[in-house]
Amino acid sequence: KLLCFVEKYLEPFRLSLEKLKEVSVRLKKDLIRGLGKHSHHRAAVKMLPTFVRATPDGTEKGDYLALDLGGTNFRVLYVRVVEEQQKVVKMDSKICSIPQEMMLGTGEQLFDHIAQCLGEFLESQDLKGQTLPLGFTFSFPCEQKEIDKSILIRWTKGFSCSGVEGQDVVKLLKEAIHRRGDYDIGSVAMVNDTVGTMMSCGYRDQSCEIGMIIGTGTNACYMEEIKNVKRVEGEDGRMCINTEWGGFGDDGSLKDILTEFDEVVDQTSINPGVHTFEKMISGMYLGEIVRLLLVKMAEDKLLFKGETSEALLTPGQFETKYISEIEDGLENAQKILTALGLNWDPVDACVVRLVCDTISSRSARLCAAALATISNRIRVNRGLDHLKTTVGVDGTVYRKHPNFSEELQAAVRLLAPKCDITFLVSEDGSGKGAAMVTAVAQRIWLPGCMLSFIFLPIFVYI
Repeated sequence: KLLCFVEKYLEPFRLSLEKLKEVSVRLKKDLIRGLGKHSHHRAAVKMLPTFVRATPDGTEKGDYLALDLGGTNFRVLYVRVVEEQQKVVKMDSKICSIPQEMMLGTGEQLFDHIAQCLGEFLESQDLKGQTLPLGFTFSFPCEQKEIDKSILIRWTKGFSCSGVEGQDVVKLLKEAIHRRGDYDIGSVAMVNDTVGTMMSCGYRDQSCEIGMIIGTGTNACYMEEIKNVKRVEGEDGRMCINTEWGGFGDDGSLKDILTEFDEVVDQTSINPGVHTFEKMISGMYLGEIVRLLLVKMAEDKLLFKGETSEALLTPGQFETKYISEIEDGLENAQKILTALGLNWDPVDACVVRLVCDTISSRSARLCAAALATISNRIRVNRGLDHLKTTVGVDGTVYRKHPNFSEELQAAVRLLAPKCDITFLVSEDGSGKGAAMVTAVAQRIWLPGCMLSFIFLPIFVYI
């Protein structure tokens, strides 16, 4: 009887295969709209050209720096590409946290913090006297104008720094470094984390043509036929497109599958009405969806004898990592519920586990629908009856959740039956991958030139 009542709350989160196919069809239309010369302005899925037109060939070599800003931590890496071993070797790295007040402060404060962290790292590695090329992974929606010029469209993932939206983030980084005056950097390649993931996996597997992130946020990139990228002149070859699929649904196209809890998460976020798809899928929001469900079920006397706790009533207190831990075992569920100050019994722990499983399952299946859309598009683009391809994947939700990857892969097989997809977990795509993009650029460009054919500054229709 209790389960029947619980199912009433969970049913809206259970998406049938037919509904997932509908979602895939809607995304397919949005991809085309985003690629269009005249329609991209109003497209929810932005389909941003990256100017990356080649993948590694194994001859890249040299020392590089990489910066990775994509969530609540910021990383600096010193990377060596070793041609003889065809390896990207991380020599050393440093993680700097970004305080909440800095995520909501000024852009100058944020970039000064990044420059300080980079300077301290160079000092520790005795690299301040060198001017090394740098790959900058900046995992937010940007309009890439050139490989070293990228304009922030909007902040996501809890950031809201003033004076950055509409500005060139490479310029802001360089200005912060110059304000310090104690070191310099070489040429900069601006890289989205999905592109870095694809490139780092492409060094190991030449058939890797899709990158996917399911972590704090979610996004994907893939190799599109350049003749279909209507904003860019040219007919031959391919270009990596940064889909920014987190914005899918921002035009209301997913309204029929949004629950009341999704709507509360959106309304109480710092960017209401934006990144609808991401808010149903990514680590930034999954914990909050579960918390809202648990509060509602407790208020309706289905959990915890009708009682809540201060922690459960506090937004953000039910962390997304708890979902993975709870699904990994009931003992974990009991520890977490106790830590949250809740008066639970074994049935409560089982129900909480079921809630977590339902929310993470919806996330995995929605990701699968989106990935199937891209895989099917590549297959049709190339006129193939059957596509064999590799997806480079990164992100804590994919990596750390006990069932997420299996559920996603099973759903993709059903939604893209003519695609044979291998999943390759990235070895630090946003760090090593950024260095690899820079390494490919260094390899192809002639001495004295800026960056390469793979980043050909073709005319872009704005």
